[in-house]
Amino acid sequence: MSWTYLVFLSLLATLLTLFSGVESASMRDGKDGDITAAEHQGPGKRVFMLQADAAKFLKMRSRRSTKHEAEILAEQRVRLSADERRREYYDEQRNEFENYVEEERDEQDERTREKTEQWREFHYDGLYPRYPRGW
Repeated sequence: MSWTYLVFLSLLATLLTLFSGVESASMRDGKDGDITAAEHQGPGKRVFMLQADAAKFLKMRSRRSTKHEAEILAEQRVRLSADERRREYYDEQRNEFENYVEEERDEQDERTREKTEQWREFHYDGLYPRYPRGW
């Protein structure tokens, strides 16, 4: 029973601190002699803004407003430069891989050629020509 009492007290203390810190969910504009944002004291000052400021902020750029042409062009330039860097990177990676594959193939061909030559030297009995001609 003591743990329920402890939980109840902690919840009550939390609720009291939450409700004592916030005065209201909105602020008035400051017309008609009301308080302004500079005069407002408490944690609401950091969270809420004046109604006029909020309306101005929302008018500046709403969700459906079109972008300015310069902004669109700048975004396109950034996108094109990123695409070009990505293309150059993948071209470089492909070239490096092709060079690696070519070197590995050359080395493998050389090893095969050496092994074949050694096998022919070992098995040559001197009676017949080493390489059949005209077949």
